[in-house]
Amino acid sequence: MPVSVLSKPDFPYLCLIKRAAERLLRFCNRQKDELNILITNDAGITEINNQWLNRPWRTNVISFTQDARGLFGDIVISWETARQEAENAGTTLRTRLVELLVHGVVHLLGEDHELGEEAARRMAERERELISYLLKEEIMADLCINVDHIATIRQARGGNEPDPVIAAGIVELAGADGIVVHLREDRRHIQDRDVRIIREVIKTRLTLEMAATDEMIGIAGEIKPDIVTLVPEKRQELTTEGGLDVKGLEASVTDAVSRLHHYGIPVSLFVDPETDQIEAAARTGAECIEIHTGRYADAENAEIQDREFEAIASMASLAFELGLRVHAGHGLNYQNTARVAAISEISEFSIGHAVIARAALVGLDQAVREMLKLVKG
Repeated sequence: MPVSVLSKPDFPYLCLIKRAAERLLRFCNRQKDELNILITNDAGITEINNQWLNRPWRTNVISFTQDARGLFGDIVISWETARQEAENAGTTLRTRLVELLVHGVVHLLGEDHELGEEAARRMAERERELISYLLKEEIMADLCINVDHIATIRQARGGNEPDPVIAAGIVELAGADGIVVHLREDRRHIQDRDVRIIREVIKTRLTLEMAATDEMIGIAGEIKPDIVTLVPEKRQELTTEGGLDVKGLEASVTDAVSRLHHYGIPVSLFVDPETDQIEAAARTGAECIEIHTGRYADAENAEIQDREFEAIASMASLAFELGLRVHAGHGLNYQNTARVAAISEISEFSIGHAVIARAALVGLDQAVREMLKLVKG
């Protein structure tokens, strides 16, 4: 994977840092190069600073340039120093972490503020450019396309076509930010083969939706998706009918999150827009939530839809305040997505059925591009 982030398992901003780093590499035309990021404490960064740079003191960020082909470099950030600097500046930890990431990346690009006044000015300008780019990107949410129902069509005939692997490639070429697949226990659509090949061939990122079972956790640990979304699963349901009961299953969900973190995989929890579920999700150590938008999408009238929209907006704000990255999905289509896309705390949408249904009429490339216009505003 081009970007890897290592930290203590319960660090809440892994997704944020990874996503920002991916965007920076893309902006710098280094998206194929490997960037390794370590988030450590003050003691850890002091030891690294002393061992590798002969500087026996604490700092906030260190960059190590790698000369090997395909390697961009390594960045080490102290979250403790970042937190103190954020408090002193009256800003947030997440903002300071992004600033330090940008500072580290600019060092890897060859700038060095310690080489004199002109070098410092040039480096500061480059940092402002990258931060401005990230701010513009944060205004627009990402769109990840679920290709499950390409596999559903294939399984209806029991043959080899259409192939969800090929569909994933078309989706990427159309501009989507990632691919989503749900590997169900009954394998009704996506098969193990699909997940393994998609993991190998896509250039964006892979979200693996799955139940929190021993089998699925083992598969995730082997395949290493970019993120796992834990969902409830009933064998009789046509599609996922509701959010995961994190509050009622907090101990087992926390265990599943911990086991996935052991493999280095960030975790999102698919939850209903309810306060107790959001708060329980934050306690599990998961980095993200995906708000279940089904009640909003299936609302029978405008009054109910308005109420459900307000619940989504309110819970997105709560989750954001708790340090969770906020995703959303389920039932969203070409009529109801734009309104939810205006909620600034939601940084990613997972949409599948509506896009695949539209693709049957206008083609997959056009269907994805039309949805991108709605999500990106």
